[in-house]
Amino acid sequence: MMILRAQHSREHHFFLMLIKFLFQVKQATNQIVMNCADIDIITASYAPEGDEEVHATGFNYQNEDEKVTLSFPSTLQKGTGTLKIDFVGELNDKMKGFYRSKYTTPTGDTRYAAVTQFEATDARRAFPCWDEPAIKATFDISLVVPKDRVALSNMNVLDRKPYPDDENLVEVKFARTPIMSTYLVAFVVGEYDFVEARSLDGVLVRVYTPVGKAEQGKFALEVAAKTLPFYKDYFNVPYPLPKIDLIAIADFAAGAMENWGLVTYRETALLIDPKNSCSSSRQWVALVVGHELAHQWFGNLVTMEWWTHLWLNEGFASWIEYLCVDHCFPEYDIWTQFVSADYTRAQELDALDNSHPIEVSVGHPSEVDEIFDAISYSKGASVIRMLHDYIGDEDFRKGMNLYLTKFQQKNAATEDLWESLEKASGKPIAAVMNTWTKQMGFPLIYVEAEQQEDDRVLKLVQKKFCASGPYTGEDFPMWMVPISICTSDDPTCAKMQVLMDKPELTLVLKDIKPDQWVKLNLGTVGFYRTQYSPDMLESLIPAIKDLSLPPVDRLGLQNDLFSLARAGIISTVEVLKVMEAFVNEPNYTVWSDLSCNLGILSTLLSHTDFYEEIQVFVRDVFSPIGERLGWDPKPGEGHLDALLRGLVLGKLGKAGHKATLEEARRRFKDHVEGKHVLSADLRSPVYVTILKHGDSTTLDTMLKLHKQADMQEEKNRIERVLGAISQPELIQKVLTFALSEEVRPQDTVSVIGGVAGGSKQGRKAAWKFVRDNWEELYNRYQGGFLISRLIKHPGTPGGISWQELAKFHTTGPGFMWPFVLCTESEALARGRLMCLQRVCLKVGGSR
Repeated sequence: MMILRAQHSREHHFFLMLIKFLFQVKQATNQIVMNCADIDIITASYAPEGDEEVHATGFNYQNEDEKVTLSFPSTLQKGTGTLKIDFVGELNDKMKGFYRSKYTTPTGDTRYAAVTQFEATDARRAFPCWDEPAIKATFDISLVVPKDRVALSNMNVLDRKPYPDDENLVEVKFARTPIMSTYLVAFVVGEYDFVEARSLDGVLVRVYTPVGKAEQGKFALEVAAKTLPFYKDYFNVPYPLPKIDLIAIADFAAGAMENWGLVTYRETALLIDPKNSCSSSRQWVALVVGHELAHQWFGNLVTMEWWTHLWLNEGFASWIEYLCVDHCFPEYDIWTQFVSADYTRAQELDALDNSHPIEVSVGHPSEVDEIFDAISYSKGASVIRMLHDYIGDEDFRKGMNLYLTKFQQKNAATEDLWESLEKASGKPIAAVMNTWTKQMGFPLIYVEAEQQEDDRVLKLVQKKFCASGPYTGEDFPMWMVPISICTSDDPTCAKMQVLMDKPELTLVLKDIKPDQWVKLNLGTVGFYRTQYSPDMLESLIPAIKDLSLPPVDRLGLQNDLFSLARAGIISTVEVLKVMEAFVNEPNYTVWSDLSCNLGILSTLLSHTDFYEEIQVFVRDVFSPIGERLGWDPKPGEGHLDALLRGLVLGKLGKAGHKATLEEARRRFKDHVEGKHVLSADLRSPVYVTILKHGDSTTLDTMLKLHKQADMQEEKNRIERVLGAISQPELIQKVLTFALSEEVRPQDTVSVIGGVAGGSKQGRKAAWKFVRDNWEELYNRYQGGFLISRLIKHPGTPGGISWQELAKFHTTGPGFMWPFVLCTESEALARGRLMCLQRVCLKVGGSR
């Protein structure tokens, strides 16, 4: 049982708490060791059941290990008893543990909310406990709070009554929680409005928003109310709590946190303004809500045994969030977007020599933050997607039900899930998946074909794919790879499916005519890259041009080619030739991925004399689709058209396309003067265009818009693109702004990262700025995952595609990135420019 009283003053922020543990002494002892950090214990006592209370006589803090030892004057005998601890803690400003979040009221007053963020190991900052996922308990929580504040916790309110000692306070008592891990405990005290609904299965759903912004919670409410019944049906296990609250927190380091029954979010991951939110923000909110609600089953009901199995929690939720959004919004074409947002991003990181296996042994709790990255999230999601496809949906659902039913309110390891799925499917799940989770990296499948009468004979060879070039290691890592093959006869259906469990494999496809093409990895589901023989690749080009190859396969094909070129395995010239086949491309996600790949080439070429040539190439590639789309929505257009227009206009604007630049300046002027407000979907491309080609007046105008913005989404939109400014003195002004009071602490990373991605000069300036301000940045984030996200930032000027936007707001603590803030010489030392010579042959012509 916990009874909390939070007290605030201008000088001090602290809380007082009484906590009682009912537990069992299994071995006689005169000491109790608990997790404890930044807490001062006042008194502690232990009362054996039916016996007298014994007071602790000493508290020995082991600060480095975040533990405290309570010493008692006599031996505590085996049996059940109650441990009672009175203590005081700091309501900190580090966005972890029990902390204060600053917000501004509608009348302009600055106030604080008190909120929690305990994952991974910060419950110990709020109360002494055994802060490990496998040590579960039930929690009876009471909060003593100001009577004019909202008080929330994991469970529903049982009673709210005046506090005897102070007429300005009330005591709020919550129902007992299910048995659960400490990292999922949550409580919030502050000023909030809410909207509510009931799901089809009777669960009360509320979305809490800042005061006066209840309408901005309606979209998330709609998604949550649809999602709970979807997961109940998918898992065939009901949601076990009577209510679920989703709440927007002003200062929040992660994107969201799945606390059982009380899910906390950044404002930008939960709030949608019907008039001023862009399409990419709606999609992001839908994905994050789907992710966190999936955790209510997968993570909360059944919890990982230890942080080694974190990937299972996060990888699974990062996969099923797309399944959920596809159910709620089929028009989003979300699975194609998954390939660009998660699958290819994970491959970029996992191809590096310093990647790590999905499953990483975690020792000291300080190591946990290191594995909240794109391997745990995005590669985890990708291999689960591959597994789902290999098993089939029906058997996958049966296996999930077996797993959740067997381990509900308990803890489980990765092997437990494999056992359940193996039982449901009859397939060698553990043997297959161990090759993907216990070793880092993934394979490159080289394939060549030979026509033999009416049959096509394929020879497949697998080797590890490395970003640094052909694999030359002495060991020979091997994967068990589910291979699917389609042909031009039916590009959407597998002609053959096989498990490649050896280095080389020969397959015979029957009844394939000489003029038919053959493609591996239908749907870009298998987590591998494919290198085709020149003849096989050539035969696929018409299928790109006439769009008979599905979008997700067009995307996967070009992404493989770009990656092979960057690794020096094939010629970049050949990749750029294949790009000409995308002349008729209509799909947003394919364009988004092409844009990212061209952006990488552009970044590399910024270190050479050929930077302007690649800008000309970009303008040539994007001009036709830009002219077809125009600036204004046409009748019948939908979600994906809005995303594509923003992507294309932003790309053309940054590349200096004259007509786009002129129109962006005209529309921006009208927007600033209030003549015609820019639609939310056009703001990012217009902002980044006018900044990229702007001056000090432009920057001052953008900073003014930032100050006037009421929505955090608009503030973030501006923050992400400020780094596009070109002049050195203005770059410094943006970097100084990043650490100012105008920018919320969690968003400083976005501003600095935007500068790093804005230009070659910006990268150098951002790296120097981080080094010069390292002490302040480190103290601000206390070594948490935000600091690692800053160093491993992608260096992309955000706001152009939703993937670029969204990765600043991860669904758990922090993604890690393949591109690092570094100097030009360091970049060269990393071998990132190895393909420049081939690129220069295409765009420069003279070298």
